[in-house]
Amino acid sequence: MTRLDKDKLETRRLRYFMQVLEIGSVRGAAGALGMDASAVSRAMSLLEAECGAQLFERRGRGIVPTDAGHLLAGYIRRQHSEKQSLLAQLDSIRKVETGHVELVTGEGYINWLTRRPLSRFMRTHPNISIDLRIGSSDEIVERVLDERAHIGILFNPPRNEQFHSHYSWPHPIQTLVLRTHPLAQVASPLRLSDLLPYVGATLHHDFGLRQHIQAAELSEGTKLTFSFTTTSFDALGHFVLAGLGYSLVSRLPMLPADAAKVISLPMKSSLLSRGRSHVITRQGRTLPPAAAELLRIILGDMKAPGRNTSRAVPRN
Repeated sequence: MTRLDKDKLETRRLRYFMQVLEIGSVRGAAGALGMDASAVSRAMSLLEAECGAQLFERRGRGIVPTDAGHLLAGYIRRQHSEKQSLLAQLDSIRKVETGHVELVTGEGYINWLTRRPLSRFMRTHPNISIDLRIGSSDEIVERVLDERAHIGILFNPPRNEQFHSHYSWPHPIQTLVLRTHPLAQVASPLRLSDLLPYVGATLHHDFGLRQHIQAAELSEGTKLTFSFTTTSFDALGHFVLAGLGYSLVSRLPMLPADAAKVISLPMKSSLLSRGRSHVITRQGRTLPPAAAELLRIILGDMKAPGRNTSRAVPRN
């Protein structure tokens, strides 16, 4: 019989465990915690003794959780979720004055978020802190499902009953090129095969936009070869403006003078035309009042008449 059967798990060791889990190394977790690596290592050994099972195994230069580690992480997250739910219900009887909101989004939504809903929210709730992270689609979904983020905004998330999409709006994928590019002279809408003779740029595979493009490639029986891949839409914009080739995106944030040099060419693929951006939270999670209020403001701005067509490019 292990100590876990008789005693409560030590709270500090659970916190160290989650830090190691997220960072993927004891040394990195120790740095984030401001501790000595040997102290964190000892804490993990004691925790493994309490659980009666190995919690991590080495993989390459880092460590990953074992099956037992995944079980413990799930337990900790459920405990945290229940605590947050209780606090949210207690706080709901009070006016939203303090709190903290974790928001994760694709890069392309940043301009709109900071200029409109976040600006409005932070002016009216100056004592509420916000952590805004930028990530790929896979990262956004993971953080929302793990409850490390209250709200996620992303392009075409996978079907998953574990999260709830509160609102979505169209974001068709198009081909962006300079007006002087040969593709600008081709009758549109374009097929993916029309792009084959030319140099192109796109996002990495863990971005929903790229995954959407791959689905369209399978549908049309075409395999595009990209000479430039990146995690940055700014880099895609500079690629197009430099006349290096085309990019498959919705729109790119550019200065008016630069935007006048670029043309958006619609695609024939119905898959590329059906791209949508979504606002998601974890299904069944009771958001703290501060996060619920921010979600309300975000959705209100999205649903305002005439707003949807001006949203930023999906960058995730």
